[in-house]
Amino acid sequence: METLSVSKFKATCLAVLEDVNRQKKGVIITKRGKPIAEIIPVSHQQKDVPLKETITFMGDIVSPVVEDEWETLK
Repeated sequence: METLSVSKFKATCLAVLEDVNRQKKGVIITKRGKPIAEIIPVSHQQKDVPLKETITFMGDIVSPVVEDEWETLK
């Protein structure tokens, strides 16, 4: 993975982001030689919703559960 100093990244930010997107390779940003951030390309492969069809609605989800305890309804 390529490494860039924070000052070089600041000067060439848009070009670095375009390269990450085009080449699909990440870049590590360093400050005084120590890594402070990692830029990785977005993966568009996961399109399914992990919790889809795992929820079951039982009854009315809008009305209060116990109407007697709600002061605004009195």
